[in-house]
Amino acid sequence: MSVAFRRESDDEHLEPRFELPIPPGPNLVTPRGRTLIEARVADLEAALASASDAEAAKPIARDLRYWKTRRATAIETAPRTDDVVGFGSRVRFRLAGKEREITLVGDDEADPPAGMLAFSAPLARALMGAEAGDTVAFNGREDAIEVVEVGAAC
Repeated sequence: MSVAFRRESDDEHLEPRFELPIPPGPNLVTPRGRTLIEARVADLEAALASASDAEAAKPIARDLRYWKTRRATAIETAPRTDDVVGFGSRVRFRLAGKEREITLVGDDEADPPAGMLAFSAPLARALMGAEAGDTVAFNGREDAIEVVEVGAAC
């Protein structure tokens, strides 16, 4: 048989596993966010230490590299206290006739169903700098969002 039709190993044909993407921009975190990152790193270090073999350890090590990078680049940021929407603010607003409340947090602690929205999300960026009573442009409409209340949440 010709050498061209032989495989040296099956590893040559595996899909590459890329690193987890780091969100662009600064890594702002609340005090709660820093605690969550520290807990995630500790959990992954424990999982890596108890991994049964090298193949099982690869995805854990990849996740650990991501979270250690996020920990190293974290910028703990205090919430604004001047009733202007900013990082760490709790905002109550009306959008399309529905009133909602969100807290603007870091990318890694965002949980939209729980009302924790990343500061880099389009809705959060639209709200930045607004005060109670302001109307804000969003999704192509000049008066899409009415800010009802702003407060520090973190």
